[in-house]
Amino acid sequence: MLFRFRRRCLLPLLGAILLAASPVAAQKYRTAAGLRLSPGQYGLTVQQKFLPGATLEGLALAGTREVSATVLAERHFGILGPSLNYYLGAGGHVGNHKDTGTFGGVDGIVGVEYKVALTRLVISADFKPSIEFGSDDWARFPTAFSVRYILIKEKKTGLLDGVFGGGKDKSNAKDKPRNSGRRGLFDW
Repeated sequence: MLFRFRRRCLLPLLGAILLAASPVAAQKYRTAAGLRLSPGQYGLTVQQKFLPGATLEGLALAGTREVSATVLAERHFGILGPSLNYYLGAGGHVGNHKDTGTFGGVDGIVGVEYKVALTRLVISADFKPSIEFGSDDWARFPTAFSVRYILIKEKKTGLLDGVFGGGKDKSNAKDKPRNSGRRGLFDW
């Protein structure tokens, strides 16, 4: 009974947290791909930005007796600038175990990532609990370490763009002709 209550409350609570938090467009990349390592599993990870501060992450994982694929929607939040982020997300997975057959489940994820300065590398560490259906394990609580290479960078912005209007194509007010047919006192 308690397990059902927790399971029913976990996903709505996670969804409410994701919707209530305000994301910061902190990521410095649009697409990144790399390797994911955890105790007992390894695989590939691909992240694609689809909204400011939000990504879809695909994982293809293999263990000693199973393979699985996971899709996660994640929201990123800046910590002390755009190079260090934490993220929260949720998603689902399907897989095949050599002994018990196919399985599926729902996942949550919380992690931290760092874009290494002057390189195209992003390193991250995360905690990805999951609830299993059709498996001998009813829940898993893995941690993992990922290294991704940035395939597509985010557009560059300067440090002081907001202060000096960098890159914005604005015309100077002095260059605009007046459209008014009336002449002012000091207009010649």
